[in-house]
Amino acid sequence: MSAPSMNPSLADRLWPATEGQAILRAAVLAVFGSLLLWASAKVQVPFYPVPMTLQTAVVLLIGVAYGPRLAAGTLLLYLAEGAVGLPVFAGTPERGIGLAYMVGPTGGYLAGFLAAAVIAGWTAERSRHWLTTALGLLAAIVAIHLLGAAWLATLVGPAKAVSLGVLPFLLGDAVKLALVTAAAEAGLARPRA
Repeated sequence: MSAPSMNPSLADRLWPATEGQAILRAAVLAVFGSLLLWASAKVQVPFYPVPMTLQTAVVLLIGVAYGPRLAAGTLLLYLAEGAVGLPVFAGTPERGIGLAYMVGPTGGYLAGFLAAAVIAGWTAERSRHWLTTALGLLAAIVAIHLLGAAWLATLVGPAKAVSLGVLPFLLGDAVKLALVTAAAEAGLARPRA
């Protein structure tokens, strides 16, 4: 039984990696993706207990459009930008910058973004049906919430971590999941047949 063929990512279809351009291509796409993440962190919808951003949707889109490896590199670049003190995260510089911000209450969600981008990319490479795409993207969102709430629980306890760090965001995440699934099925993750 042969292994199923992988879906080419949008990045691969629009800018195929050639031997001479592979590093330049990866660098340009990673910088572009990190800029999208930065912008998505600054677009905030007033919400309690913290503003809702578009970051989850952009993390999923990067995974779907780039595939797991380039998405991981993009998220690592974004996290490195934040670690050195660039105000790329939501609430920065007002709520702090650098490593101090990263080990604060939302640090687990930042780690969850990396996991989610890889899961979304892996899903996009393999999915052949909208339902498997949606389930894979749901798994990516669950990874964000699991890592985020686990870290937050060390600071405020498990019950508060779930009530403040997960439950308020479920409706917004459901909308983001539907939009990214639709975008993936419209050709973002694989060419239309």
